[in-house]
Amino acid sequence: MNMDAAHWVVFLSNNANKNILVQQLLQGRAAAPFEGFNALQGALFSNSVINEFIEEEERHEQVAVGQEYHRKLKSLSSGERKKALLIWLLAQKPGFIILDNPFDNLDIAAQASLLQMLTARGKQTPLVQLANRKTDALPFITNAINIDNDNVQHMVADISHYINSTKEAYSFKGAIPQPLHNYQVESNELIRFENVNVRYEERHIVNDINWTINAGEFWQLVGPNGSGKTTLLTMITGDNPKAYGQNLFLFGKRKGSGETVWEIKEKIGYLTPAMTDLFSTRHTLEEMIVSGFFDSIGLYIKLSEIQLRLADEWLLLIEMLHLKNKPFCTLSLGQQRMVLIARAMVKHPPLLILDEPTSGLDDHNVAVVTSLINKIASESSTAILYVSHRAEEGLQPQFIFQLTASENGSTGKVIKKPSLHLRIEA
Repeated sequence: MNMDAAHWVVFLSNNANKNILVQQLLQGRAAAPFEGFNALQGALFSNSVINEFIEEEERHEQVAVGQEYHRKLKSLSSGERKKALLIWLLAQKPGFIILDNPFDNLDIAAQASLLQMLTARGKQTPLVQLANRKTDALPFITNAINIDNDNVQHMVADISHYINSTKEAYSFKGAIPQPLHNYQVESNELIRFENVNVRYEERHIVNDINWTINAGEFWQLVGPNGSGKTTLLTMITGDNPKAYGQNLFLFGKRKGSGETVWEIKEKIGYLTPAMTDLFSTRHTLEEMIVSGFFDSIGLYIKLSEIQLRLADEWLLLIEMLHLKNKPFCTLSLGQQRMVLIARAMVKHPPLLILDEPTSGLDDHNVAVVTSLINKIASESSTAILYVSHRAEEGLQPQFIFQLTASENGSTGKVIKKPSLHLRIEA
């Protein structure tokens, strides 16, 4: 078999239902151009499969995946989990493997390691890669198809030209809505770490972190998987008990000086892709955005006219006002992410935390989200903390705080005013 001809990359928009194609391939009933896979037994490599094994691990304590690490699958980094799943899948000797966005949420080193494994396996086993981002395509794949939605497919004649084609720009009309009220913060320094150290038993997480976030600044936090990004975020949001006894100052007050967690959270807008699962009921878009005033999952009080007006102004800005009565759970992934950003910003918090906001998005929706974030940074007094492994084209942070892992815990370094082409060593 000519292995170069056996591989495919499927470029997906966020409007495409990839689950339909996955099931057709796994059940041996795929249509052209994938009919050649119908006689083979396939396997799926995806985050959803990893999550299923983690759920099984919680029920039965032990699973077959990841035993080479002698640790629970849940405790492994994203890169370790994906490597463990691939090793387990290869042991099953599948006829082909479906790779569902394999590089999502991986740092540069983990991406390189996974690419090496997939390149080696590609010499023996046909691969079907599903990719939301053009630049994620495996370099040795020469067959490609673009799926815009469930019914429209286009063969990609020249993958190299398609991947390197001009990235689209996006801009929003009008200004961002004004705040309902201004927060009183005791200091221009919103967040200050002074020689902060965190360890769990014998494992050092971060070592002597010194970092200050001032009002209105735009930061990107980067670092390899397991370097302590989540640890720092949970210390900022008040969710990590390791913050007590440290020289950590939140909104002008030393952590542990009498403030409540809710007083901290009130001053923070927060987004992570996992939040989507919290809003699986039929909240409308308007209700979703208004709930940002209360940091609640649902709405339990009567809304004021001004709160509803501001929600509608945000929906107008993100071009979804006509959908305001539509259930949030019925939107596309890109639309949901935009609504969650508007929800996090509706109260104009002193600090906006965006944790992997472009994860899972296609190139078009990444351009839209990036444009909105830049607009918030330039038109509001809110400081932004953007967390991602990717250096998104067009994103305009003023500073980068880079974590570098070591045996004694990750250290931090400030990079000021990066150029658009700065390579981030994550």
